[in-house]
Amino acid sequence: MPEIDAEQESKEILNAYNGMLRAAKHAKKDAVTRKRMRTAFYVAVEAHKTDRRKSGEPYIFHPIAVARICAEEIGLGATSIICALLHDTVEDTEITLEDIEEQFGKKEALIIDGLTKISGVVDNNVSLQAENFRKILLTLSEDVRVILIKIADRLHNMRTIGSMRRDKQLKIASETLFLYAPMAHRLGLHSIKSELEDLSLKCQEPQMFDEIQHKLKKTQEVRARFIRKFSSPIKDELERKELVFEVKGRSKSIYSIWKKMTTKNVTFEEVYDLFAIRIIIDSKSENDEKSDCWQVYSVVTDFYQPNIERLRDWISAPKTNGYESLHTTVMSPTGKWVEVQIRTKRMDDIAEKGFAAHWKYKEGGAESQFDKWISQVRELLESSNESSLDLIGDFKLNLFTDEIYVFTPNGDMKSLPTGSSTLDFAFAVHTQVGENCLGAKVNGKLMPLSHQLSSGDQVEILTSKNQKPKEDWLNFVQTHRAKSKIKHSLNEERRKVAKEGKGILEKEFKKLKISYENISLKELQSFYKVPSDLELYYDIAIGKIDLTKLKELEVREGVLRPKRKIVKRVQNLFGQRKVIGATVKNLQKPVLVIGDNMEKLDYNLANCCNPIPGNEVYGFITVSEGIKIHKTSCPNTVQLMSNYAYRIIKASWIDEQDAAFLTGLKIIGIDDVGIVNGITQVISNELSVNMRSLSFDSHDGVFEGRVMVFVQDTSHLTNLIKNLKDVKGVTKIEQIDK
Repeated sequence: MPEIDAEQESKEILNAYNGMLRAAKHAKKDAVTRKRMRTAFYVAVEAHKTDRRKSGEPYIFHPIAVARICAEEIGLGATSIICALLHDTVEDTEITLEDIEEQFGKKEALIIDGLTKISGVVDNNVSLQAENFRKILLTLSEDVRVILIKIADRLHNMRTIGSMRRDKQLKIASETLFLYAPMAHRLGLHSIKSELEDLSLKCQEPQMFDEIQHKLKKTQEVRARFIRKFSSPIKDELERKELVFEVKGRSKSIYSIWKKMTTKNVTFEEVYDLFAIRIIIDSKSENDEKSDCWQVYSVVTDFYQPNIERLRDWISAPKTNGYESLHTTVMSPTGKWVEVQIRTKRMDDIAEKGFAAHWKYKEGGAESQFDKWISQVRELLESSNESSLDLIGDFKLNLFTDEIYVFTPNGDMKSLPTGSSTLDFAFAVHTQVGENCLGAKVNGKLMPLSHQLSSGDQVEILTSKNQKPKEDWLNFVQTHRAKSKIKHSLNEERRKVAKEGKGILEKEFKKLKISYENISLKELQSFYKVPSDLELYYDIAIGKIDLTKLKELEVREGVLRPKRKIVKRVQNLFGQRKVIGATVKNLQKPVLVIGDNMEKLDYNLANCCNPIPGNEVYGFITVSEGIKIHKTSCPNTVQLMSNYAYRIIKASWIDEQDAAFLTGLKIIGIDDVGIVNGITQVISNELSVNMRSLSFDSHDGVFEGRVMVFVQDTSHLTNLIKNLKDVKGVTKIEQIDK
């Protein structure tokens, strides 16, 4: 370890703090505020004086960096900066919340308490567990600055993730995509959301990230020339109209390009909307903003033909996260569609910095969309009795989904997720309206409960006092509010039926001459494979449970229990024992070593991603199928690593295996005489690869072939693809699932 130059480090720490202060000009309003911030810095330096990060640098650089992100990239004030500087002190040092409150105040102590609680749920060492998600939402509904500082903390951790172990990197990246990126999106932090996604992709798919980044740099000059030529006539006309404006070209993020490539199954070159042109207007007053934006829209569409279906007016109806902008897609002279975003400086500030900027503009104003959203979060938490896993699923659905704007007969507007039904709208109006909903008139026409609404629809809900929520309603509602209210109502109904079931069970035990007090409900639930006593009683009442099976139970030690069965267990490699319904044996599969001890254990390859030797992989301990091996790039990785981190184990290929692995290739090209023969020659003769199946289809001069082959590893597969690409007429080859 190199010798530490304490004096040099002190200078660097002070420089980092001063850099943060320069970025926080807006927060240094008076001498008292400056002194409080300086005190927080000195307290943090002293508290962390012996701590170092994984990279070896003094730990204090981290809270300073988090404070700078809060100030510079989110636009938060002095209170948040002080809390960012001190955010790890209560958890990691001798400082207490009482010390914070005494020295800085009650507000600061509450925020740091919230940050400490979240750190106990999600930090660098512990991956997110669904049952703790509610705690995070609770802190959001109390003081949003807790989440904003935590997002800044996560952003700096992602920027410096390179010094961590590979398995930790993957877990943190998955968690970031799973929760922090959508949360940043919901809070209007567009730039931070994009960076979190890009950094996560860089960690999970480094080769693909570098490839897209390289192609973006390579085409940068071409895009710049296109933007200059495209915007030139627009600029001239806007100057003639004496508008003050700025034109920017904005590339799509690497993550969004990658996502489009994978979901649409297209190449980089086929992603048509690689960039957008943004026109930012400096309006004289907020009252002029709307008319200025539409004036610019008129100029743009005078020169270029718009696609009317792709017009997005978020000025008249801003998104719930405060986003305001006018988007149109127009046809350029080169035959390419180009997205043009039109907004004012205020709107751009809010789009980039989120609600911290919104507060700056709306101080003392009417209730914002964001305040309404916070109220919805609070209501969601207070009314929800469902499992935390369902809660996180519903909540994330509403985080990701775009919005539609629907109107009541009186003209009141309701914002709902895209895909919402008339029933979602009914519950948005009022719980009672939702529960008694029979159907709806949409734009004057009678529609069923399941009818999907569109922006601009006017909806009148039809109700009946005799109507009650039904189980199938859950199949066509999108909003968490509707789902939770329906489930609550159904559960109330089930409780009434369950009372009858309890009486039936008591009578059955009387017949067996067993005291009801000796019954172990937990054992009965396990015996009949039901999740709760409510389900047990309900299933008994409706005749779903066969009570004659009670004969399979016995009384042991005065308590009724199932007759003993031998259960085989697997030693969980994290030091716990879990029933997983499979026995670990040292089978003849020496291709993988698994777990911290890198043992040769039994495993199965996951069908969702079909890993082969050479792929970066990990093991997942399933409930009933033993250890499943997944690629780190598997589409299920984010969900598995975020929700079930305790069941993730290391896995690595070793060089002892000559067995072949089955994989598929899709080959596309120009149909030509002898091309099929050329392909089969390469596969069978030149590389001695064993084929399992081969099929070709030709249409309008283009052929598509599918071949299943056995390969040794990724380098063997790469070599095969390289040779196939040399066959005359072949234009594209990609790996496919079995």
